[in-house]
Amino acid sequence: MNGMNHYQIKTLLLFLTVAPFFAKGQTSPLLPKKIDSLVQRVMQERRIPGAQVAVVQRGQLAFLQSYGIANVGDSVPVTHQTRFAINSCTKAFTGVAIMQLVEEGQLDLGAPVSRYLDGLPAAWQPVTIRQLLTHVSGLPDMLRKVLNPSTGALMGQDDEQSAWAKVQTLPLEFPTGEQFSYNQTNYVLLGKIIDKLAAKPFARMFQEKQFAAAGMTQTVFGDSRDVIPQMAQQYRYVTNLDGHPLTEPRLTHFYYEFPPSRRTASGLNSTAEELARWLMALQQNKLLTTKAALATLWTPGSYNNGAPTQWALGWMTKPRAKHAAVYASGGGRSAFFVYPQDALAVVVLTNLAGAFPEDFIEEVAACFEPEILRSDPILALQNQLQMRGFDQAISIVKEAQKQRLGDPLPPENDLNDWGYRLMSRGRLTEALEIFKLTVYLYPQSWNVYDSYGEALFRSGQKEAALAMYKKSVLLNPNNRGGKAMLERLSK
Repeated sequence: MNGMNHYQIKTLLLFLTVAPFFAKGQTSPLLPKKIDSLVQRVMQERRIPGAQVAVVQRGQLAFLQSYGIANVGDSVPVTHQTRFAINSCTKAFTGVAIMQLVEEGQLDLGAPVSRYLDGLPAAWQPVTIRQLLTHVSGLPDMLRKVLNPSTGALMGQDDEQSAWAKVQTLPLEFPTGEQFSYNQTNYVLLGKIIDKLAAKPFARMFQEKQFAAAGMTQTVFGDSRDVIPQMAQQYRYVTNLDGHPLTEPRLTHFYYEFPPSRRTASGLNSTAEELARWLMALQQNKLLTTKAALATLWTPGSYNNGAPTQWALGWMTKPRAKHAAVYASGGGRSAFFVYPQDALAVVVLTNLAGAFPEDFIEEVAACFEPEILRSDPILALQNQLQMRGFDQAISIVKEAQKQRLGDPLPPENDLNDWGYRLMSRGRLTEALEIFKLTVYLYPQSWNVYDSYGEALFRSGQKEAALAMYKKSVLLNPNNRGGKAMLERLSK
């Protein structure tokens, strides 16, 4: 916990102030019909086959419901015992495991990875544990460089050892601590550290110190190669099949692999009820023994210039003045949010890649705490765009700025993530408007031009994309991806 900046200390004090409210047991009086109506509407809009929803309020399970179909082919309904893949939500468990080692005095978050692992490339050795957890390491990403990015599978004749050897020959993507890049290599390293310091495989440590402690008997590691009882079939919609465009999106099976060494990043399967019980155990100091450790878990890291990162230790953050949240999302299908100030947590699991429950999970939370909707500028913007159209995004924000001087702007990271989620759902036109808005609001950010450039490129607007990438690289000469696109577009 040493080496914390002013922002991290401020966040720590906030969590220490609100943590005692988690212990109070009080069930929400709201009727479940309101949540049922919301979830069923979203499932219909996004054509989600099956889902589970759980809500924890003041230390108790306040709501639990299952919806839809777990296996479309055989019309198997989702029950409370149905397991869902939680993908990158697994990183939140890894963050807890790391903090358990910190509490035991075996690990220092500010220490370089070379203190715990030998034989790493020279450029990797100064990277700190906190920089791995918060994705500012600059390390080359295994998933994009040496694994199949669509399925997560090993490439060709590779085994895990050869894949690991390959990624260590690659250069850093950017100087450590200078920018953010979501990166699976970070969590492979964290898994190796856990193995060594716990003197047992990380999967066993998770089982003994988290699953058992929280009463999670149905939570298991695995992927599409494993036969897992009561497992929901995973799906996605495709618009192109065998090289032929489809007139309507088609529901297909989703195949995914998580090699064992990468399962600290993605690999857990669970139920909404068990994740809710894990969140209760975490908040009630059954997994971490002190409130200070929990606060550190949920405190953002920092860039070299002292600015906070969007990630805490295995968790993402929504640092609002009121109703701040920390959350995890995985595979575009599963997510859970925790609102420490409100003694509230929400879990939404689906079996559709591209469902993106992080888009609507706060609406579920608002059934218990209505102020959450009014505190989030992204949600307010979403409501306006639905009524007036995405092409009015900049006008809507300008009007809001005039009417409510001093109100927070929609955060850059939230807008950027929203734009990418829209693109992955095939809503490119709307994504372009969100990226255009982000450029308008944050003209000094290299990343907003990079994202807008990618959307323009996907829409066939190559000249406009070229202009965006030029601006991005001008602002950040270390933007290797932008430079590669400039070279590609200039040919």
